[in-house]
Amino acid sequence: MPNGLRELIVEADGGSRGNPGPAGYGAVVLDPVSGEPLVEAAEYIGVATNNVAEYKGLVAGLKAARELAPDAKVRVRMDSKLVVEQMSGRWKIKHPDMKPLAAEAARVFPAGQVTYEWIPREKNKHADRLANEAMDAGKRGKQWQPSTSAAALDAGAARVVGDAAAGAAKARAALAGAVTEPRAAVAGAAPAGMSATAGAALAGVGAAAAAEAATRPTPSVGWGDSADMGAPATFVLLRHGETALTPEKRFSGSGGTDPELSPVGLRQADAVASALAARGTVQEIVSSPLLRTRQTAEAVAARLGLEVRIDDGLRETDFGAWEGLTFAEVRERYPDDLNAWLASAKSAPTGGESFAATARRVAATRDRLTSLYAGRTVLLVTHVSPIKTLVRLALGAPPESLFRMELSAASLSVVAYYQDGNASVRLLNDTSHLR
Repeated sequence: MPNGLRELIVEADGGSRGNPGPAGYGAVVLDPVSGEPLVEAAEYIGVATNNVAEYKGLVAGLKAARELAPDAKVRVRMDSKLVVEQMSGRWKIKHPDMKPLAAEAARVFPAGQVTYEWIPREKNKHADRLANEAMDAGKRGKQWQPSTSAAALDAGAARVVGDAAAGAAKARAALAGAVTEPRAAVAGAAPAGMSATAGAALAGVGAAAAAEAATRPTPSVGWGDSADMGAPATFVLLRHGETALTPEKRFSGSGGTDPELSPVGLRQADAVASALAARGTVQEIVSSPLLRTRQTAEAVAARLGLEVRIDDGLRETDFGAWEGLTFAEVRERYPDDLNAWLASAKSAPTGGESFAATARRVAATRDRLTSLYAGRTVLLVTHVSPIKTLVRLALGAPPESLFRMELSAASLSVVAYYQDGNASVRLLNDTSHLR
């Protein structure tokens, strides 16, 4: 091992345009002192999901680090919380596509020699750009070449481009202190054994808009330039599966009724879990505290290997005395209150919560989660009123629009929220995964 070598930093990323779709990964090994790139690796891998591409990027980065110094301590930095938490042993790996890739990554270095750290997407730009260069090359029917890479972004340094052996030799020399001239990023083709075969083609599930919600680059919103607004928090909005009350269209809020999923609802939860696992875009799961949403969220979490966070702000509207009643029954028993409720969002069901109050609660929850999950794709498992409210607010639509949206059980909607308050509705009431 070169004198003085103690640590290497690996940054890795992967992407899929369509998720699953044309995919590629990028990885870079960095000097831990100067932060300069020592070796780059990138590859177009064919059709795969984001998660598969990210894992393949990790494997490539670890193998590149092993070529440089098999005894070095390696610190992996990635913006995929899923990969970081699974490789750190804190989250279970349940998805069949992830298990062999995680096992391959774990075999590159002895246990205890590699540590994992999550970093925001904006701090993983080098690996991200390499992954996009690989996907761009694949679109042209070619493979990524280091001579065409701009990922190092070092305008003052001359790039040194060569084969894997030359790149590794120069990196070792640099680590040993033998190179004193201004450093260049040493790039080469992937070292021997680094090449990854294309991931198995995965069937597309659901609308393309939902998959696109988590891919890069972020699309423009309205007349503005999305690049100036930063990466959005992308909320995949999932209404819970059916309960016994759903087919009868009975009011079911948070004011006393808390039914469990029916057998149909459990099947719906399993179907949406399969769809989201195939897309591979969800990085976090947040659920309403009510039983039907928690059951739905846990079904998805079990397939994705994620934890469920509970947020009271996502609970359903409290329908008060109307809970468990049909619309016709409410019309018969509370006609004046029902008319007032239909006429104004400020009117509440008898003993319950108005849509105006729900909107204030949901807006506060939206703002908090947007700040917390900037640049992330988050599954929010919630109810009819919160989902319709999030969509209404994103569109700037009036309160009466709540009565003009259809939202089926176990349906998916997608809204991206930017830090400056702009929003982009990308999908509404997708039930293709239930067919």
